[in-house]
Amino acid sequence: MKRFYETVEVAPSEGGHQILLDGRTVKTPSKALLMLPTVALAEAVADEWRAQGEVINPHGMHLTKLANTATDRVVVRAHVVAAEVAGFGGTDLICYRATHPQALVDRQAQVWDPYVVWAADALGADLVVTHGITHVAQSTETLAAFVAAVDACSAHALTGLHGLTTAFGSLTLGLAHLKGFVAFEAAWDASQLDENFQVEQWGEDAEATAQRKALYADAQAASVFLSHLV
Repeated sequence: MKRFYETVEVAPSEGGHQILLDGRTVKTPSKALLMLPTVALAEAVADEWRAQGEVINPHGMHLTKLANTATDRVVVRAHVVAAEVAGFGGTDLICYRATHPQALVDRQAQVWDPYVVWAADALGADLVVTHGITHVAQSTETLAAFVAAVDACSAHALTGLHGLTTAFGSLTLGLAHLKGFVAFEAAWDASQLDENFQVEQWGEDAEATAQRKALYADAQAASVFLSHLV
């Protein structure tokens, strides 16, 4: 689609902030008014519209996409999205450890154990860690603690957390970043520990590298999105 506007402005409105293109409010794909909860997020979304050239590239407008998702999907079915996100707590990446080689076993313990401790201290979620790929059940209390942490999120925070958790394969890492325990790059590296180890052993695979780059872009956008909610 060709760019159809000249000016982009942020305007306060009842319930938040909206984006104006030549004075007209931006709407979501479902035709709802795009309302942003903070001026920081509104300005960040507006900057994506300002950055468009003669042709609008929606695929590069990550924050706008997340904002649309929050309005069109999460607000109207928050309980469903929250349940989906909380469900990652039952199969969290950091709970499944390698049995060999020892270098990988040691690295997983060094990198992931601090998050296990954090989850117990900060969330009351005492994670059960196992070695191998056989499913290990988490306690009812741990799952309830994850549900409580997720349910406390606003619709926009839940949208960002969903993006992080999906990219990381770990609700613990997503919450640890959301709550300021760890910076994004460290959380991303922790989520990619196994993949990075394999690359060190066997080298890069072009297709896998491309997939990881796309996943990184999604995760980074979710992190930026969350940072503008504060």
